[in-house]
Amino acid sequence: MNPPGPGANRHPQSILAIGSVAFDSVETPHGCVERVIGGSAVFFCAAASLFAGVRVVGVVGDDYPLGALAFLEARGVDLAGLVRLPGESFFWAGRYHEGFHTRETLATRLGVFASFDPEVPAAWRDSRLVFLGNIDPMLQLRVLDQVRSPGLVAADTMNYWIDGSQEALLAVLARIDVLFVNDEEAMQLAGEADPRRAARWIRNRGAGMVVMKRGADGAVLFGSGWTVDCPGHPVGRVVDPTGAGDAFAG
Repeated sequence: MNPPGPGANRHPQSILAIGSVAFDSVETPHGCVERVIGGSAVFFCAAASLFAGVRVVGVVGDDYPLGALAFLEARGVDLAGLVRLPGESFFWAGRYHEGFHTRETLATRLGVFASFDPEVPAAWRDSRLVFLGNIDPMLQLRVLDQVRSPGLVAADTMNYWIDGSQEALLAVLARIDVLFVNDEEAMQLAGEADPRRAARWIRNRGAGMVVMKRGADGAVLFGSGWTVDCPGHPVGRVVDPTGAGDAFAG
């Protein structure tokens, strides 16, 4: 079955999404790019907008070319919650090694994101579907505090927040339905050496389901007493995996 065309909405509600809208500089064995459009919200919306309407809450600096996001608006993504502040936009630089099994972060500059206090537009606070992108768990909680009665909340996270903001992350787990996380990060969060035990530990903290990402090996969905193993789609030549996890969530 093919997805509906750009901007189509298969659900009665749009998805409220918060995440980073950023610049990325990326080095891979196939080449380099400098200050290209990136960020968890951008990659998520690029995929999710093929299936549903999306409302974005985020922040950029005055150096960000908003016209570069026109392709998202053409797909029905509502950018009314994206604010522009004086200063530098979020910036990330990384290097992928041969085989793309490891990644090295070369630079992270939060810019205006460092002082960002997300404000969900009043008309969006009744959103039933919420996605909390891979950002500071305190900001994820701030958004949840503004949404009245969501029907489904999914969140993404990474080792940076597991190391530095675990208390806030545990508070997020208690308020969400689905957690997206890769297998290594799940085991790190749970303090377990086995992915299945890690998924059980996470579910016991509140998240009803865990989507454990495994890169080229696909993903596993863990629920209450059941699992669904999804193999990875074979790709002949990987050029740049940046944002793949965010797009997968979308």
